[in-house]
Amino acid sequence: MLDITHKSNTLRIAVAQAIVQVSKQETIQAIEEGTVPKGDVFSMAKAAGLLGVKKTWEMMPDCHPLPIEFTGIEYAIEGLNVIISVTVKTIYKTGVEVEAMHGASIVALTLYDMLKPIDKGVEINNIKLLSKKGGKSDWKDKFRKDLTASVIVCSDTISAGQKEDRAGLAICEKLKTFDVTIENYSIIPDELNLIQAEVSKSKNKHDLLIFTGGTGMSVRDVTPDAVRPLLDREMAGVMEAARSYGQERTPFSMLSRGVAGTAGRTVVLTLPGSTKGASETMDALFPALLHIFKIIGGGRHD
Repeated sequence: MLDITHKSNTLRIAVAQAIVQVSKQETIQAIEEGTVPKGDVFSMAKAAGLLGVKKTWEMMPDCHPLPIEFTGIEYAIEGLNVIISVTVKTIYKTGVEVEAMHGASIVALTLYDMLKPIDKGVEINNIKLLSKKGGKSDWKDKFRKDLTASVIVCSDTISAGQKEDRAGLAICEKLKTFDVTIENYSIIPDELNLIQAEVSKSKNKHDLLIFTGGTGMSVRDVTPDAVRPLLDREMAGVMEAARSYGQERTPFSMLSRGVAGTAGRTVVLTLPGSTKGASETMDALFPALLHIFKIIGGGRHD
């Protein structure tokens, strides 16, 4: 099974369709009048479909078990076709497309089984996914492609050449996947005045200014203290989301003092200095955070 531990829970919706085609009008009449020998076709098939949706992970080797929070099964008759529509919803880390299609398949098979005594020409056609919603794929191609960023590594040891930076480079790679141009990547020591100078240099020049390092509780961790006074508006919810995401993965995330906000039209973030902490924070915040540039503007600055 694929590793989905880095994903966040979001509302996931999938709608699937299957078509059962009968060979004669008498079969449709029997369905509508409730005279099929095996019983109420639609009710029985719906019950089977509900079970099929819930048990998808037991049948498909690579499907994750997940909470099914809604399943809707609807029928429409058009000529000799019974059109089955299955809608599945959950709030989880992965989608429910297979669950919806499996449910539609089971409904169709149940209809076939119940109708075959009175109609030897029943066929199952066009099992397919009609729509899906949820996850980061919903955000693809919805953001500007001309956003720029400055990434600053705050570390005494890295700036002194005693260690190599990995967190800053990981942030840069994540940004590139969202078509954000890295215009500056720098390493500085944990000095309050140098950190504040980076805010002044990037304000209204870059769309994003991301610091990594100095967000913890040691004496030299001063990044949030340096940045906060220079913010025009703080965005508390951003780091609340990051810490909540991190807390599900390590109990130490609650110790992070990271802040986020705007300095002019520049969005400023302070991320943990560990590679894992920085990467997880990026996973928690992006690409949804880029929506802010629809509100405050963004793109190439003159």
